[in-house]
Amino acid sequence: MDNKLKKSLKFSFTIAVITFVLAAIFSVISSSLLNDVIWIAGLIIVLIIVLIGVFFDMLGIAATAADEKPFHAMAAEKVSGAKQAVAITRNADRFASFCNDVIGDISGIVSGTASAIVVLQIARIFGDGEGSSLQLVLSTILTSLVAALTVGGKAVGKTLAIHSSTTIIFTVGKIAAWMEDHLKITILSNNTKKR
Repeated sequence: MDNKLKKSLKFSFTIAVITFVLAAIFSVISSSLLNDVIWIAGLIIVLIIVLIGVFFDMLGIAATAADEKPFHAMAAEKVSGAKQAVAITRNADRFASFCNDVIGDISGIVSGTASAIVVLQIARIFGDGEGSSLQLVLSTILTSLVAALTVGGKAVGKTLAIHSSTTIIFTVGKIAAWMEDHLKITILSNNTKKR
């Protein structure tokens, strides 16, 4: 089997396992949070989940659109975060896969589940049981609103990511450098071949 195919299959399996674990964690956390709050707070939580998906989608697009060269110049001058920005651009496919597919898709799924919980809470307030016409109307409105905010937000995020990719990835690089220095967490290794 081709070496690239083996690496791709290994990465795909790893991402699938990470997605499974993160989806379970986010689902449990959002469900437990939503069960203990009033519906308006639940709506805010749904909005936050949507914004997380939009934000990470923007990061993934920025990584694929960014050029590595400006970061090399900064890294030569020992600018904090430049080395990490090089690592992100060299691993743009993996970084984008994690941001767009793992975090972005999980956010979409969890926001849908969270919306359903909020709809049930609102329907209970008005005394309508499951399957009522009020629940159907609320579900349709909230699902449409979440979809519109997700798609509209991602469209804006893509525009920002394409036109400001260097700034975005450098900022992520600085955050990654801070995490490496203070928390001893390495996001991406810089030991890869130049793309």
